[in-house]
Amino acid sequence: MPRTTRLLIVCATLAGAAFAASAAMAQNSGCADGQEILAKRRGLIERLNTLNKNKKMDPRSACKTFGDLVSNGNTAIKWMETNKDWCQVPANLIDGMKADNDRATKFRTQACQAASKVAEMERRAKQQQQSGGGGLLGGDGLTGTMRMPKGAL
Repeated sequence: MPRTTRLLIVCATLAGAAFAASAAMAQNSGCADGQEILAKRRGLIERLNTLNKNKKMDPRSACKTFGDLVSNGNTAIKWMETNKDWCQVPANLIDGMKADNDRATKFRTQACQAASKVAEMERRAKQQQQSGGGGLLGGDGLTGTMRMPKGAL
């Protein structure tokens, strides 16, 4: 497992543990909203780990999942800053979440750029195939095969 994925898991786990303790101390139903946000975050990190099992993550799936992770992080940070006093959210937890979300934003940018390049390459290959050639030795560009002309030779 790459170091960055492990780091995200550790941050999410620590955030969840610290937040669970602070929410339990406050004993307020509004504080439980933060736990739901962090539970969704853990699920997104698990999805990233599943995508990463083959050591070659699909950039399109990674782009979407990192996008969801960043959105979740923004929601969590906003909730933590709003409820830090009432739910006794430690300042270091908020700082850790901000740093974690900044890393996720960078990964999202990289994954989405790679997904864009893949889509562009697929679009070009499809155009070449439809225009009747342009691939290796006049083939269709995707499989490298050449079609034999039909009719009398």
